[in-house]
Amino acid sequence: MKTIETPWQRAITHFLLLIGLLISVFPFYWMVVMSTNTTSAIYSVPPKVIFGGELWTNISHVLQNIDFFQNFANTVIVACSLTVLVLFFCSLAGFTFAKFEFPGKKILFIILLATMLLPSGGALVASFVIMADLGWVGTFLPLIIPFMVTAFGIFWIRQYATTAIHKELIEAAKVDGCGHLRTYWTVALPALRPALAWLGLLTFIFAWNDYQWPLIVLTDPKTQTLQVAISNLNGIYSTDYSMVVAGTLMATVPLIIVFFFGARQLIANLSAGALKF
Repeated sequence: MKTIETPWQRAITHFLLLIGLLISVFPFYWMVVMSTNTTSAIYSVPPKVIFGGELWTNISHVLQNIDFFQNFANTVIVACSLTVLVLFFCSLAGFTFAKFEFPGKKILFIILLATMLLPSGGALVASFVIMADLGWVGTFLPLIIPFMVTAFGIFWIRQYATTAIHKELIEAAKVDGCGHLRTYWTVALPALRPALAWLGLLTFIFAWNDYQWPLIVLTDPKTQTLQVAISNLNGIYSTDYSMVVAGTLMATVPLIIVFFFGARQLIANLSAGALKF
């Protein structure tokens, strides 16, 4: 029996959604407020909650203290390269686990899931030693190669491919003479677009915001990513927080744009998948 929602219930639902929206948006609003004021205005009592006129001054200070555009280009290279590699290898492996039988399949998948339980922080020292032995310290390779295949990515694609790709399509591809790679390219990828859009967006955000590992392995200032470069704006004895927040805002705006277009593509793919299947 269908329950009819009363006007009061709708009003309460919209009110709670509005409160949740305000709580989610406030940190971004406060970041913009801080980046448009001076540090002294930020510490004033009561604190200023309206926009100031110091945004371009703070941005100019950021550009004077770090090589922002070089660091921005480094971050774009790392994030885009990692996203493309993760989408390719994880989709190929996930599709294989979902739709093909081979010796040791279940054992390999259990081992794959077990690696998700291991704490990533415990392997930092060993990972750095390996990167140093390979001569990769100070380059982009430690940020890309070790993460181009993820257990979660394979698990996510495998779970989605199990129901999204029908056996009849794979059998029809075999009848047409398609090999494994061609079946993956012509049959699996179109069906996996919603899952790939979500995984790509998540991977890009992770690569863009990563701070700890780049701080350890990027010893050359010319190869530093944005997150590491912005942390260098903090002074030893004093910090111009308005400048630091302005740099954070400059690093966040491209990510918001990517998320906006990525979310739209994700919703479009989900809608197309719902109509298709």
